[in-house]
Formats: sequence, structure tokens, C-alpha cells
Amino acid sequence: MFMRLDSAVVLAAGEGTRLRPLTKHRPKPLLPAANRPILVHILDALVDAGIDDLHLVVGYQRDRVQNYVGPTYRGRTVTYHAQEKQLGTGHAVLQARDAIDADFLVVNGDEVVTTEMVASVMDAHTTADAATLGIVESDRAAEYGAVRLDGDRVVELVERPADDTYRLLNVGIYACRPSLFADVEATTRRDGELRLTDAIAEQIGAGNAVRGVQVEGLWSTATYPWDLLTLARDLLAVGHVAEPERERGVYVAETATVHPAATLRSPVVVGPDAVIGPGTVVGPDAALGQNVTVESGAVVDGSVLDIDTHVGPNATVVDAVTGQGVRVGAGASIPGGEADVRVGTTIHEHRRLGCIAADRATVGGGATVAPGTLIGPDASVATGAHASGVIPEGSEVRR
Repeated sequence: MFMRLDSAVVLAAGEGTRLRPLTKHRPKPLLPAANRPILVHILDALVDAGIDDLHLVVGYQRDRVQNYVGPTYRGRTVTYHAQEKQLGTGHAVLQARDAIDADFLVVNGDEVVTTEMVASVMDAHTTADAATLGIVESDRAAEYGAVRLDGDRVVELVERPADDTYRLLNVGIYACRPSLFADVEATTRRDGELRLTDAIAEQIGAGNAVRGVQVEGLWSTATYPWDLLTLARDLLAVGHVAEPERERGVYVAETATVHPAATLRSPVVVGPDAVIGPGTVVGPDAALGQNVTVESGAVVDGSVLDIDTHVGPNATVVDAVTGQGVRVGAGASIPGGEADVRVGTTIHEHRRLGCIAADRATVGGGATVAPGTLIGPDASVATGAHASGVIPEGSEVRR
């Protein structure tokens, strides 16, 4: 017997340490997926699929999430549940235990999914199922969580399998019974964490029905900073943006100002209140957020520019991701291309990344930034200087 689901729990407590410096002061769910936060894409998908009761589990920088979303979202009540310590996805779900007494959805708060994917999981879930999982076929299954099916029954969950023979990926959309809370609580901790997938795997091992439904639509996530460029390209490729389409593949908000002498190269999205000056070339694969300014003669290619970013005249910005309030001076050059990028203690080779410039970073006029550079929050590259490598928060490059 099929059933209606009214409630959804969104797991939005994580920090996203591998996305630093962008997440130094901002939680991963608020990073830009094209020109809107990842979390907004998720909430829109839930509401459009018919969810009326939204629950957000928050933790790292939780005030920023609560201030951004507010007490309601598109007329639906939002209830917040604090996860004081990040002790796993299962532990996060438990924070909503006292507020839910019927079957409900759980959705990861850092992965972009579509309305159709959410609706497919909701429609497939029955009273006989301990849980129902959304699954897509993907060559990225080995990087994330893989699934093995027997018909429509999930018979195995494998986290980051060691080989590439798995082709079915767990997209992080779960329909669950309220008994899931007790199941999670009874699950053995692993490395000090309670994991939702471990609880579901134990249900599979006990012979309970866990359904897998193959869904169609865009699934994309960001694990490392350069993934935000891929995420934007994925969203632009399918037109999954909020702004109206001006011409094929060109999406411009009604409140944006684009000079007649500017060139927008498809696919590209220009957010609300953005200003694009004369002689500029923006795109392809460029996503400009709210109140972004690109002054005359500048070039922005294959980049994601977050809220209030300002690109000065005749500057070049290629393969870059900016945080909020970033300034790129006149004639500055971020030429893009492949580089070896250090994230923590690991070197990732041959990544397509011009640079990351975190919130309020500044690249001065005439400065150059080598591919793969990570510029921390409030850091600056002085006029005419050259930056490379990792630039710590608040520091200045003068050479």
C-alpha cells in the first residue's frame, strides 16, 4: 500500500572541510550551486514534490543557515534541530526524533537533487518497506555510496567500494518509517559515529524490505572546491536554474542589468541585481550570483561568482570560484587551466581550477593568480603582485 509523505529531514549540519577555504566561515549547504545555494535547490525540490513539513538539522555555522532560510520556506514551516557535535548522519537524523511520528523523507543537505527524483522515491515507498532509497546509474558510484539490487530490493550498500564494478549510486534520498530512529539508536557506532547507511544496512541484513528505486534527473555534489565548477556546468547543461531564459542557454534575472554591448556566451546565468558592463564577455559555463558586477572589458569564463563579487574593468577570470564580497581589480588576471591543488595535506593532480577566492578576498589591480591558488577569507593579493599556492586567511601577498 502506497502512502503520502508530508515531512522531510534535511541533513545540513556538516562543515565540508575539504571545501576550505570557502567553508571557513560558511556551511557547505550554503555554497553556490550555479547562482543559488545548494540548500535552496534541495528545499525547492522538496516543496515542489509536495513536502509541507520541513526539518533542518543544523550544526556548523548554524546561525547562518537559520538566518538564510528563516522560520518558513515558501509558506512551509521550517523546524530546526541542532546537532551540537557532528557524530554522523544517523546521529543527525536522531535530532528530529521527537518531532516526527509518521513515515518521512531524509535528504542529504549538500547534494543537488531534483523534484522528479524526490517524487519518485516518495511514490515508490509503501507501508511494507522499512526504507526506500533513490538510486541513479553513475560512473561515480565508486567515489560515494554504491548499491546492489535484486529486482527492486536493495541487497547491499557499499560505502566507497574499492573497485569500479558498481554502477548504482545512492543519491541520498531516503523514505523511512518512524521506527528508523530506534534502528539508528541500536546501530553499532563506527569511528565514533552513527551512520544512517549502517542502520539501513542492518535492516537489509535482518531481512527487512529495503526498496531501491532508480530515478532520473540531475544528481551532483561538491566534495572539493573545483567540484563547484562541475556542479555549475551540470546545472547549466540541463537548464536547472531559477532565472528566465533570454535565449537558448542564456538565463538572466529580470532585475539584472546587461549592457547591450556585452556578450553572454551560452550557457550562462546572471542572477538578480547583477550588472554586466559594456564590452564584457561572460560565459560559457559562467554563473553569476546576486549583485555581482562585471565592469567594462572584463572576461568571465567557466567561473562561479558568488553574491556581491566585483570584477574590475579589463580583468580576466577563468575557472574560478569566488565567495561573497570578493573583489578582483582592474586588469587582474586569473587565467585558469589545470594545476596540482593542495587540500589539507593531500595534493590533487591535474585539476581544472583557476583559483578559489573565499569571502571578502581581494585580488588587486594588475595582479596575477596562478592556476590552483586558494585564497583565504579576507586575504589580499596586492596591486601587481603574483599569487600561487595557499594564501592563508587575512594575509597579504605583496611579491
